[in-house]
Amino acid sequence: MSKKIKQGFHVDLISLPVEDILPAKNVSSQIKQGRKYCQILSSVREVGLIEPPVVSSIKGSDSYLLLDGHLRVAALKELGVEYVSCLVSTDDEGYTYNKYVNRLSAIQEHKMIVKAVEAGVSEEKLASALNLDIRTIRYKRQMLDGICEEVVELLKDKDVPMHVFMTLRKMKAPRQITVAMLMNDQNRFSIPYAKALLDATSTELLVNKGKPRKLTPAMLARQARLEEENLALSREIDSLKEQHGADMIDITAMQAYLKRLLCNESVAGYLREFNESVYEKFKEIIELDFFRRGFKFKVQHPVLGYWRLLKKLHRVS
Repeated sequence: MSKKIKQGFHVDLISLPVEDILPAKNVSSQIKQGRKYCQILSSVREVGLIEPPVVSSIKGSDSYLLLDGHLRVAALKELGVEYVSCLVSTDDEGYTYNKYVNRLSAIQEHKMIVKAVEAGVSEEKLASALNLDIRTIRYKRQMLDGICEEVVELLKDKDVPMHVFMTLRKMKAPRQITVAMLMNDQNRFSIPYAKALLDATSTELLVNKGKPRKLTPAMLARQARLEEENLALSREIDSLKEQHGADMIDITAMQAYLKRLLCNESVAGYLREFNESVYEKFKEIIELDFFRRGFKFKVQHPVLGYWRLLKKLHRVS
């Protein structure tokens, strides 16, 4: 029979007095001076609470512990709101909320602002709700003007500063795509890096051939060298990605093999008695969690060395 899946939250929201919700952590005065809190405070003041806080009931008590939404609740208290609708969690240990929050990318934020304006929300209202200058709202709205669709697709979920798009706009579409691919390959989306790639761009690939500039032989040589280094680095990264996949398959197979090996008490007992160091090393490899702990290794890492030796011994036997 299939097991019934336990719900993580109660279906209905409950209304609780804001002052009676017990926070799991304190919101310091330093945090309240930060940009994030000011944006939340402004948003709650202008449009109200959009996402309800998450609470968990405390056993043997009528009180509730706040699991997620400390800044929202602090903003409600500052604004003098007495009651708030909360989502009630059935398990306060099953989920670590903020650990899994995905931050908005610049492109996602741009699309949200465009959609809000098209729905009739004024730029002034958005600026007030997000605690931003109206000029910033206008720039974010027009951020992708002159950016080709392929670049938008490449960078849509990346943490790219909005001023990088200002740099990309100075290049023609083919060069924009090349630069976006280089950024993705190297996981570098900083403004200085974008400007360095702009400097390495030939005038034929610049919009209106860019600003007139005097190119000395040294500048031309530097541009050529930077372009070659970027292309070589991209090829090397592609090669490492392919190699990484093969190595992870090897490691997964190795762990499964060693688990089966040490489950055989005769083999495990023999290793413990006559070669304890090998037994301990095999045990250590089995217990490693390569994926969750973000394990990084080189091609000649000892773990892979052990596996290649095991495969060789297996073929011999």
